[in-house]
Amino acid sequence: MEGSLCHEFQTDLPVSVVWEVYRSLALGELVPQLLPQVLSKVELVEGDGGAGTVLLVTFPPTGTSGPASYKEKFTVIDNEKYIKEATVIKGGFLDLGFQKYVVRMEIVQQEDGTTIIKSTIEYKVDAEHASNASLISTGALAAIAEAITKYIKEQKTGPQALE
Repeated sequence: MEGSLCHEFQTDLPVSVVWEVYRSLALGELVPQLLPQVLSKVELVEGDGGAGTVLLVTFPPTGTSGPASYKEKFTVIDNEKYIKEATVIKGGFLDLGFQKYVVRMEIVQQEDGTTIIKSTIEYKVDAEHASNASLISTGALAAIAEAITKYIKEQKTGPQALE
């Protein structure tokens, strides 16, 4: 069974400013700070933030039997089209019968000058574990888009912006 889910978040920030955060390793540092209920830690395993970079992503303790962490590899970093893709390579959904779990983030400039943060999850799960597809949600990606946008705006208007 294959499928995909998509979430779009609109902001008035310039596409280049949003991309600067999304393309960098800073995203992995910011999310645990801004949303500790979503991710507790993101560690660099190898790479420099470009394609081929591997991260270890750790979830906060939940008391349930779900995966505690996963490793993801950046497979696409396109600085012209503002696209970043990360593929889970170990743990996480792969431990739940998924054969593929890819998150794609696209930062899209709209004609009206606004920016869309488009987050897509593509997955493939074996027939035996098809019911696990119901576990997939864009909720965390939506929360991240909102938190990162708020963070960028606060940085632009806070004391640092005056320096």
